[in-house]
Amino acid sequence: MTEQRQHPGQGTERNVPGAAPDGAASDEAAPDEAAPDEAVGAAWDELVDTARRTVRDGLVVGTSGNVSVRVGDTVLITPTGVPYDRLRPADVVGVDLAGRQVIGGLAPTSELPMHLAVYRSTDAKAVVHTHAVHATAVSLLVDEVPPVHYVTGLLGGPVRVAPYALYGTEELAHAMLDALRERTGCLLRNHGTVTYGTSLTQAYDRTAQLEWMCRLWLTASSVPGRTPSLLTGDQLKAAQERLRGYGQPRP
Repeated sequence: MTEQRQHPGQGTERNVPGAAPDGAASDEAAPDEAAPDEAVGAAWDELVDTARRTVRDGLVVGTSGNVSVRVGDTVLITPTGVPYDRLRPADVVGVDLAGRQVIGGLAPTSELPMHLAVYRSTDAKAVVHTHAVHATAVSLLVDEVPPVHYVTGLLGGPVRVAPYALYGTEELAHAMLDALRERTGCLLRNHGTVTYGTSLTQAYDRTAQLEWMCRLWLTASSVPGRTPSLLTGDQLKAAQERLRGYGQPRP
């Protein structure tokens, strides 16, 4: 039997973490009711593929971490407590920018406030949150990821570590936003990583690069009697400038 996808606005509307209280006015736009079902379905499929990739690549274990993508004024996001390999097209979950659920019956991830904070404050189209081992380990040791490689420039500069706050809280969302100032990624102390981008591919690539860079620093700093060399501010600035033109030109 063919599975049916729900349109934005279908399903039970509920209050979820990060949502405006019932009856409260919101400065956020209403859900994009014109978003075509095909766009939502394609975005959900890509979101699920990305979430499964975080597991395959060892960036999360079990149902930890979460992924979201914005379609118009609707944010599609992984549900809480559901293994990614079990997600189907019919399991699509969507909320508006005020946090009200407008698609699906499964509850969204508990980290919804963090995702919404990124969309409200940046031009992000996708957000990836992981519990990557090396990046999380680095979050226990420093307040900023040492600039051991020029890929630091892909994230806007030296990556900050947000102070610890309980998962799923507005406190964590605010700490993350502060760490993300002029950056596209940050670490969460004793927790994991957050990156965003103009697409799921870009957001995921930034997560993978951040984890690789943390692993590189941990490897180099573990050599007894040696201290890793770090890039200077001028070297990072030059690398950032060159990275702006990296990749194939868009048609």
